[in-house]
Amino acid sequence: MSAFGSPAAAAPNNPNNDILVSEPPNDGISSMAFSPSALRPKNFLVAGSWDNQVRCWEVQQSGQTVPVGMINHDAPVLSVAWSTDGSAIFSAGCDKTAKMWSPATNQQQLVAQHDAPIKSVLYVSDMGNGSPCIITGSWDKSVKYWDIRQPTGSPIGSVPMSERVYSMDAVGNLLVVATADRKILIYDVRKPTTPYFEKLSMLKYQTRVVSCFPDQTGFAVGSVEGRVSIDHVSEADKKNDFAFKCHRDDGAIYAVNSIAFHEGYGTLATAGSDGGFTFWDKDAKQRLKQFQKLPYPISTSCFNSEGNIYAYAVSYDW
Repeated sequence: MSAFGSPAAAAPNNPNNDILVSEPPNDGISSMAFSPSALRPKNFLVAGSWDNQVRCWEVQQSGQTVPVGMINHDAPVLSVAWSTDGSAIFSAGCDKTAKMWSPATNQQQLVAQHDAPIKSVLYVSDMGNGSPCIITGSWDKSVKYWDIRQPTGSPIGSVPMSERVYSMDAVGNLLVVATADRKILIYDVRKPTTPYFEKLSMLKYQTRVVSCFPDQTGFAVGSVEGRVSIDHVSEADKKNDFAFKCHRDDGAIYAVNSIAFHEGYGTLATAGSDGGFTFWDKDAKQRLKQFQKLPYPISTSCFNSEGNIYAYAVSYDW
């Protein structure tokens, strides 16, 4: 019996000879996040999955993984995030709640609630007044802000959306929200209820993912049409906006499920339903490296804070 309480699965196809995480989830993996720089030199990886569980592993220097702990939700988990100091992990999903979990003490508490599944949970260390909060985006067509220091069950702010929230990301003061009607809303978290501006995605089909540049000057959008757009926040930089095709093969078009930025170089990795992942340089507008495809979709991916580890999850994406 494994540390997570389930038998070990057979080794999957691994064409890139990457290191396999020990005792992976028993169902589709929806979200992953590495621990923040505050915990260096240690690296921890957390994953939320459709078996209603949130798992955490320590990634050792050898690349091998050791299970740290696990908590349960009452329905599939769709999103996970870390606090900046690494003391807490946040998770949210189809049970319409968000939880805060401390792996060190194994304590958990409910910190957010919506009227429909929560698609994304984010942690922001400073809302402009020195106070941290978490941000949740839901299929109930709202984005809400929550004070995690004194959870009351009521949000400190709520913003109605025109449609369901499909993806969100935040870096520093920049918050980007993507909704089901292809709208992209950009916020300064210091003015959390009023969008800095909003636009219609330059991509013609459903948005799958948004990801902010590490320097907060813009964001990338991925869609089901095998295409990524590079968008800038400043009006002066919008002349550099562009889109490119990816995750296409002999006429077949696959969804872009994940966009992860390298914090140091600003380069990005895309991963998609074709089972492939590719590294790109957006500034030079060139592909850096394309890896061998896996036989199943890649549902989510992330870099660690130092940028020397890239993790990706292979599972169904519907």
